[in-house]
Amino acid sequence: MDLGNRDFWALPWKDRYTAFAELRATEGLPWFEEPEFPGFPKGDGFRVVARHADVDEVSRNPQRFCSGRGAVSILDLPAEAHEFFGSLISMDAPRHTKIRRIAAAAFTPKRVSGLIDDVERIAEEVLARARAKAADHGGEFDLVTEIAAPLPLLLICDMMGIPESRRADVFTWSNMILAGDDPEYVTSENPLQDYLTAGAGLSGLMTELAASVEDDPRDDVLSALVHGEVDGERLTHQEIASFFILLCVAGNETTRNAVTHGIWGLHLDPEARAQWTAEPELSTAVDEVVRWASPINWMRRTVVEDTTVGGVPVAAGEKLLLLYGSANRDETVFTEPDRLDLRRSPNPHQGFGAHGPHFCLGAHLARREAGVMFRRLLTEMGDLEVVGEPDRLQSIFVNGIKHLPVRLAG
Repeated sequence: MDLGNRDFWALPWKDRYTAFAELRATEGLPWFEEPEFPGFPKGDGFRVVARHADVDEVSRNPQRFCSGRGAVSILDLPAEAHEFFGSLISMDAPRHTKIRRIAAAAFTPKRVSGLIDDVERIAEEVLARARAKAADHGGEFDLVTEIAAPLPLLLICDMMGIPESRRADVFTWSNMILAGDDPEYVTSENPLQDYLTAGAGLSGLMTELAASVEDDPRDDVLSALVHGEVDGERLTHQEIASFFILLCVAGNETTRNAVTHGIWGLHLDPEARAQWTAEPELSTAVDEVVRWASPINWMRRTVVEDTTVGGVPVAAGEKLLLLYGSANRDETVFTEPDRLDLRRSPNPHQGFGAHGPHFCLGAHLARREAGVMFRRLLTEMGDLEVVGEPDRLQSIFVNGIKHLPVRLAG
């Protein structure tokens, strides 16, 4: 077991969850070597936080376990890179508090209600295109590229006023950032440069659009971010651009992989599929899919001062990886944790992060997005069947599925 080696994260899911169970049963907080990255000095290693209660403790105490030294990278990157790509995720108070308050104010109940209407419209368009694709290919198509990936990204583009002419760029750049160094998306000899280029592309586009609504505001999320204030302070265009990169990654990845993992899980468990089909508005189902899938493998925290986690001493400066996929299958919290139990309640999963200042800002919208798509898939594509194995993303950070072949049997 070597969590710093990407080969571990490519193991079959069953083997991964068996390893996580061993970690939960191990006393203390196991230590691992960091992965090596060309051009950067190798770090001092990291410790893993595998138990649900311990992940919760670390997440609720940012004064002891900070995010500003890097939340989405084991590697110590320059502070500017953490903020550029991590935005809110890689910030601490008080700056994190200010930006989160302005961002939260952009998602008023009225605006979120309007976004749900947009989700329904986009879902209808996406399914229509998928049917057309299936008709041209003997009923078969790729669930990820035709349905799961377009839904959240199209919504984000609508929210932020991205013109149709630039949406292909957003799709390409977002995939490159999400992919890490998966060779399907990053094909050059310098994946770090490609990653930076994609981030710069998204940032430049959003900076340009933010400037365009400075004097001509619209009734959309971008305008709300540009003109929003907290205690007289507004977001800079660069802060908005970084938030947009976060939306394209975090706001996209959970929904994309919840839908894909969910359809795969229903394929593996026909009784669960029959249950959800009979009750397509089942309120507990989406949260259970997110728990079972755990779309993000981990987030990092850094110990601020000598302290303890679950009674285990940790020293200032140590890196901690919060293993959401392990916490979400902790047998002390979840009965039959490996089973997709669509009626599971209560369900204190950490698929949107654990509770604390970094709990996912868009969790409510992500639930509604996935719920809309599952309802439509189960009721309007009831003959959908999986016809091949998932093609998994080669990533240490994202528990992603790149492709899932499906067919409309009718």
